[in-house]
Amino acid sequence: MKHPIVILLVVCLIIGMAVNGCKKHDTASAPTTPGAAPGTEAAANPPVGPAGQQVAQAPATPAAGGGAPVTGGSEWPRFQGPSGNSVAPSQGLKANWSTNPPQKLWEAAMSDNGFAGPAEANGKVYILDHKGQQDVVRCIDLGSGQDAWSTPYDEPGGDNYGYSRSTPCISGGKVYTCSRSGLLNCLDANSGAKVWSRSLKSDFGGSPPQWNYAASPIVDGDRLVVVPGGPKGLVAVLNKDTGATIWQGGGTDAASYATPVPATIGGTKQYVVFNCKSLAGVSAEGGKLLWRVGWETGCDVNAATPLVDGSRILITSGYNHGCAGVEVKGNSASIAWQNKAIQAHFSSSALYGGKVYGIGDPGNLVCLSPGDGKVLWTKGGFEKGGLIVVDGMLLAFQGADGALVQVKADPSGYQEIGRFTPLGGQSWTAAIVAQGRLIVRNKTALACFQLG
Repeated sequence: MKHPIVILLVVCLIIGMAVNGCKKHDTASAPTTPGAAPGTEAAANPPVGPAGQQVAQAPATPAAGGGAPVTGGSEWPRFQGPSGNSVAPSQGLKANWSTNPPQKLWEAAMSDNGFAGPAEANGKVYILDHKGQQDVVRCIDLGSGQDAWSTPYDEPGGDNYGYSRSTPCISGGKVYTCSRSGLLNCLDANSGAKVWSRSLKSDFGGSPPQWNYAASPIVDGDRLVVVPGGPKGLVAVLNKDTGATIWQGGGTDAASYATPVPATIGGTKQYVVFNCKSLAGVSAEGGKLLWRVGWETGCDVNAATPLVDGSRILITSGYNHGCAGVEVKGNSASIAWQNKAIQAHFSSSALYGGKVYGIGDPGNLVCLSPGDGKVLWTKGGFEKGGLIVVDGMLLAFQGADGALVQVKADPSGYQEIGRFTPLGGQSWTAAIVAQGRLIVRNKTALACFQLG
């Protein structure tokens, strides 16, 4: 049996993946299709940034209006944005992109051949790239597109549907990233200097999924939440400033690719985790497994971030599995409804205006009711693109050709408002919006546009 091709995030992302007969790849922030690995030769005298970090060598290409000052506004500091739900604060989006498309400010080359997601804070864009046998955490000036600094670290191995797939998380002047092998880094956001580092495998006994880690690290107050998976505990909570372990627990399932969700359900603070074989709720105080609902898919791929709506949680997976509404009552949970309306291989859905909007195999953009799973409308042609909600509008990628489509977030029917193609080519990573800018990537480039 063949599975559809499928990974940052940041993440969230974000931040994997799919192939034939369990050789495909999914990522929370986005996967990739096979392609030539980036070159491994470094420049003889690479430029350096603050604290001696090697600066990524591919300069940004300014376009008309490039270098415009950043005047402030909302940020996108983690996978799925400031609220972790793919819904952006207002950006004043008014233009019809078919007649007045956003103007490109700059474009910067990417060499990771993949889909790691960008994040933005304080006028800087942060993203994981890859060169040779190293990952590179890049800090790019939002106004000019130039690298402010880049910090490399060893991450050997070949291109396996791209390299790192998660999205950085920025909080309190620090940047948190997680590599595909589970190397967790905390860097100074201004200089790129390393503050601390941990390994999900060696420090937490982590059991990564088949195509390696993809979930994005998440800051919750003074904590950093990650998902090592395995016999020592599904979830690990760290002091975000020192990296010291606060607790590890939540059962022994192996990790999958979805980013954890902090939530308060029925008055209990918990972390909702979509792992390799189940959906689980883990107490934020001490890591006790509160509840667990089995959910097994082909190749143990559960990559789309769960949507928490009160006591109900929407989950969705590919591999012809579908979606479900899970009802949580205290320390128990059960599936309230299940269908195949949204089969998201990795693209996370959004909850807006009491309705769910998501993209799933075989490429449908779907609006459904989270209470009963009733499908309100469906539109094909979106392949495996990501989406966000901005000013009552879905910004949904057509994953195969890179067209970014404006669709009204309206349950009464599919209403396309406009579209443009920012970069073209395979575009699975959801766009982000920050400080009046639209930031997108495909497999080879990252670009910034002025929102109209």
